[in-house]
Amino acid sequence: MSDFQTKLEQYAELAVRVGVNVQAGQKLIINAPIHAVDFVRLVTRKAYEAGALLVKVNWGDDQVTRMRYELAPDESFDIGPKWYAAEMEELAENQGAVLHVVSDDPDLLKGIDSKRIAASQKASSIVLSKYREYVQSDKMSWSIVAVPSESWAAKVFPELPAEEQVNNMWDYIFKAVRVGEGDTIAAWQKHVSLLNEKAAYLNEKAYKQLHYVAPGTDLTIGLPEGHLWAAADSISERGDAFIANMPTEEVFTAPLKTDVNGYVSSTKPLSYGGTIIDNFKLTFKDGRIVGVEAEKGQDTLAHLVEMDEGAHYLGEVALVPHRSPISESNILYYNTLFDENASNHLAIGSAYAFNLQGGKQMNREELTARGLNNSLVHVDFMIGSGEMDIYGITQDGQQEPIFKQGGWAF
Repeated sequence: MSDFQTKLEQYAELAVRVGVNVQAGQKLIINAPIHAVDFVRLVTRKAYEAGALLVKVNWGDDQVTRMRYELAPDESFDIGPKWYAAEMEELAENQGAVLHVVSDDPDLLKGIDSKRIAASQKASSIVLSKYREYVQSDKMSWSIVAVPSESWAAKVFPELPAEEQVNNMWDYIFKAVRVGEGDTIAAWQKHVSLLNEKAAYLNEKAYKQLHYVAPGTDLTIGLPEGHLWAAADSISERGDAFIANMPTEEVFTAPLKTDVNGYVSSTKPLSYGGTIIDNFKLTFKDGRIVGVEAEKGQDTLAHLVEMDEGAHYLGEVALVPHRSPISESNILYYNTLFDENASNHLAIGSAYAFNLQGGKQMNREELTARGLNNSLVHVDFMIGSGEMDIYGITQDGQQEPIFKQGGWAF
């Protein structure tokens, strides 16, 4: 077996045993692009070996997606995927698991009318709202992993000959998920433990607010009473541990919806809806976004913020040291799964119920009453750098350093 094939086997094993953590008798759905067929077949075999009852694959194709945006009538983009929403709701209600295999072309929808993209995103978000609630309250196990595509690899490594780009992308993905460095599963257990130590420290502190200071950023974010910092691992309703994002380097919680004030500037491009948004700045007052500026993708960003009322507010605050392994690779991935784990980030839109004490057992109205935001969207964007300082503001108004020059201060 070649070195590459050995690593691919390890990656599939990691996705099944640690990512979604498939259990005996459990149904697994895999959402994947058609060029990932070899990896998906490995995952399927590993899942059945782990005792899966049924593995179903939903295939996607970038060329077919692009054709729709170019050729379909306008009313096509008002159609939400009710068939998919029903399938995913049933999966969650029966405590199944889902693995998303991503390989997005960052420029897939370049040149497409931003109104079409916004309409499609909104239609999908509406029909998937119930499923999103299930995901954000850990009702089921889920995980996201990545495989390279030719278009994505070409975007990341334009300086390399075309025949080397995908292989190089594989090397970086394997390194990011700790494959090929000895016992992969043991390495993940150690990594998760270290992240949980940071979350435990922050939970003990129970800060009232966070204050971000960096070039282009001066932002204060309130935290709701009873907020919980989480790290890499989660526990599903049936009691199974899983890791939602692979790779992951973050410790995160939910902000208090109405207590975000100041301004924040992006430090990495945001790939959203097949387009790139770059060099943007958001201004907040009493939690609400009141100013949107972008050098690239202004219309797309504006449509995102106007998706619904909740898209004018934040749903996540995440801490990632600037000297994380992904950041130190000095690669811009144009993919949120990777870029968010190289940088402190925030999320526009809905908050996770598990970031609040007792939140998993609360309905949407109860979560809203406790200060968590609700929205059709949840979109992460990167704000961290080696020049960012973050202070925790205690209940009595004292400031304590959490991050100094982009790294942990404790």
